Amino acid sequence: MKKIAGNPYIIKENEDIFLDSVSLDEIINKFRTPLLILMESRIRDNINTFINVFNSEFDNFHCYYSFKANFLPEICKIVHSEGIGAEIIGLPELRLALKLGFPSNKIIVGGPYLSKNLIELSIKNRIKEIIIYDLNDLKKVNSIAQKYGYIQDICIRVNSQKYKSKLGIKLDRKKIKEFAKIYNNYQNIKIKSILSHYTTQMNNISQFKQNISSIAYNLHLFSEVGININNINLGGGFPEATIMPQNQLKLIAMKIKSLLKEYKVDFKKIYFEPGRYFLGDAGLFITKIVRVGENRWIFLNIGNHICPKFAKCSLRFYNASQINEPHKYKTSIAGIIPTDQDVLAKDYFFTENLTKGDKVLVTNIGAYCLTFSNRFPYLLPKIFLISNKNINLIFDPSTDGDFSLN
Repeated sequence: MKKIAGNPYIIKENEDIFLDSVSLDEIINKFRTPLLILMESRIRDNINTFINVFNSEFDNFHCYYSFKANFLPEICKIVHSEGIGAEIIGLPELRLALKLGFPSNKIIVGGPYLSKNLIELSIKNRIKEIIIYDLNDLKKVNSIAQKYGYIQDICIRVNSQKYKSKLGIKLDRKKIKEFAKIYNNYQNIKIKSILSHYTTQMNNISQFKQNISSIAYNLHLFSEVGININNINLGGGFPEATIMPQNQLKLIAMKIKSLLKEYKVDFKKIYFEPGRYFLGDAGLFITKIVRVGENRWIFLNIGNHICPKFAKCSLRFYNASQINEPHKYKTSIAGIIPTDQDVLAKDYFFTENLTKGDKVLVTNIGAYCLTFSNRFPYLLPKIFLISNKNINLIFDPSTDGDFSLN
């Protein structure tokens, strides 16, 4: 047996391909492409790997799943069943998390835009922390917390100093004094945590070091004005689990611990917000070649409307109909949106023979593809959840309409 895309849950055995324990032929014979498949066992394995690695390095490690990575209710239920908390950016996500039974003390809420309704629902439900990206939001949160006679814990997101990054609060010695004056006027909020998130697809320690450096610098500024912060949040940004396997994740965790000591960052609790690591390689598209063009261009019956570049997935392409043939011939892969911009890959190593109707696997699409999909006027794919030998339909566009949150 051979792993496809380095994934132990996508296996080639002779001419057969298995997704977990389900034959690809069984799926293709029952359903028309394109299909989106998610594998429950892989999700659980990724969660347990992440938790075990960071629990082995940190005594007070807390984990919050980034709902924006994939907000399908059936997926969020799996995450919840593993005891993971929720990291939320908007009102629909918060409503879903509460509906699914995520405990309020395991929910953190925040984003560049905090609506009054989002703040109010957060405070009414006593969620753990509200994350502040903008100093002006402190006043809004304090006012609503005062209305409900509650002291709301706050996390401050600081700017990671990534080039041209607009997210988070930029502080220096002058601004921190102004911050302290504002903060001291508010009696219904209390800063408990500080967050820095550098980027996505971080696969080397230098990128994680940017977060730690940013947090260390800002913690020092806060301490200068008498604001002591107990907890640190290093965000997410981890790549798919096949891109960062357990041994590499372990090295990253060890180095993060070492760097925190090197930068003399004292903390009681450390938070992470993985999304892609849990879900990324647990999802794949089953699609087909609908056209073979000149100069080794092929067109699939998906495109950037449902597999968007903006999701920054580590896409891998395999000709499932010719899986035993060498994938070593440069091929460019396009989607079906009528624009030259709909390119999924250029000069990608694929099979020599390009045949209309061949089935193609596109792996590592479990995170952010649905989030960033743009609803171009094509039918949405059916979405299935595989659990061992069972394949369950969790989204059908003919009956469910859309998978967006309301």
